[in-house]
Amino acid sequence: MDFTSKEFPMTDENFSYLSGVAYDISGIVLGDHKKELVYSRIARRIRKLELVDFNQYCAYLESNKDVETNEFVNSITTNLTSFFRESHHFEYLAKTVIPEWKKSKIGKPIRIWSSACSTGPEPYSIAITLQKNMPVKNFDVKILATDLDSEVLAKGRAGEYSLNDIEQIPRDYLSCFVRNEKSGIGMVKPDLKEMIKFNRLNLLGPWPMKSQFDVIFCRNVVIYFNKETQKELFDRLADSLVNGGYLFIGHSETLHGVSDRFESIGRTIYKKVK
Repeated sequence: MDFTSKEFPMTDENFSYLSGVAYDISGIVLGDHKKELVYSRIARRIRKLELVDFNQYCAYLESNKDVETNEFVNSITTNLTSFFRESHHFEYLAKTVIPEWKKSKIGKPIRIWSSACSTGPEPYSIAITLQKNMPVKNFDVKILATDLDSEVLAKGRAGEYSLNDIEQIPRDYLSCFVRNEKSGIGMVKPDLKEMIKFNRLNLLGPWPMKSQFDVIFCRNVVIYFNKETQKELFDRLADSLVNGGYLFIGHSETLHGVSDRFESIGRTIYKKVK
């Protein structure tokens, strides 16, 4: 497709610059097949900034990195998510992991990390699974939810979702929301919110967390990274897990040939072995 003849002309040089900035900031690899995505996302910024083309936007980004970098990252980051997405992970958490914790974690902290939480359905799905399958008040349970995109984190903290989004949740879990049919909004109940802390974090930057986690969800993230970056990330994730801790990854991802620090124990479910 010729992007130089569109509403806001984008040259190959423009795309190369923007994809380079994206990689430097987030490790996301934007190949040529992502040109349409980059064009559509950044065109919105060009309109908002009242610029004329991608040349101007690239110059603006270069000279205003302190204010525009976050907007740029928010624009190109894909935030596709839903409650109980890849439901077998939550079934495994309910039927295998939680029964283990009921025996081994009395009086001990339980720490879970949703490392690419987007607008929040993943960490809230984790919290709902815990609440429905164990007496959480009798345990020290905390969920850390992080993302690179500050806008989606704000949505996650708010805990407000359309009733259409909530309707996909199993019926016995709907009690975790306060539904308002008039506004079409469902609010996550306060006791679930209290279990989760939302923080902005770049997975390729420093990690300030000092304690290790019992479970890490890192799903549909590494598909954007090259093999070298994937190896480095999974090595850091292994360091951040307790021995025997669990790692859940996305349906199109694998650790085969990437890391030898985990053993596969189910469909995209891994256990730390070293």
